[in-house]
Amino acid sequence: MPIRERKPLFARPRLTRSLGGEEMRGGPRQNAGRKPVEIDLEDWEKLHSMQSTMEEIAGFFGVSIRTIETRLKQPQYAEAAMRGRAKGKISLRRRQWQSAEGGNVRMQIWLGKQMLGQKEVVSNEITGPGGGPIKVATKPDLSKLNEDELRQLREIAARTRPPKGN
Repeated sequence: MPIRERKPLFARPRLTRSLGGEEMRGGPRQNAGRKPVEIDLEDWEKLHSMQSTMEEIAGFFGVSIRTIETRLKQPQYAEAAMRGRAKGKISLRRRQWQSAEGGNVRMQIWLGKQMLGQKEVVSNEITGPGGGPIKVATKPDLSKLNEDELRQLREIAARTRPPKGN
C-alpha cells in the first residue's frame, strides 16, 4: 500500500497584518529579523590568542555569550579560535623559555617541573637525644618476675581497668 502525504485538517492560507493594518499573504518576509552581528575573524583570533573568556569576547563585540557560543559552532570561527588559542600558548611558552634562558631561576625550576617531571623531594629525619636513635617502648619480659610480683602486677592492672559497660 503506498504511503500518502497527510494534510492538515483545517488548512488555511497564512495571513499576517502589516504595520498599516492590511492583510498580507505568504510566509516570512524577505530581510526580516535581526541582522547578524559582524564579528571580525582577525579580532576573534587575537582575543582567543590571549586566552580570553567567552564573557570577555562577548563584551568586546557587544553581543551575548550565546552569540559567541553559536559562532563557535561555525567552522570558520571554530578554526580561528583553535588557531588563536594555539598561537597564544606558543607565545607564552616562548616568553617563559626566554625568561629561563635569561637566568630566571624560578622559571627554570617551574619549567623543569612541568616539562621534565622534576619535583622537590623533602625528607624529614627524626632522631633521639644527641642525634641518636629513638627509643621505642617494647613489651616487658615478665619471665623474670616471681609469683608474688606477678600477683601484685595483676592487682594493679585490675584497679586501672575502666568499669564494665564503658
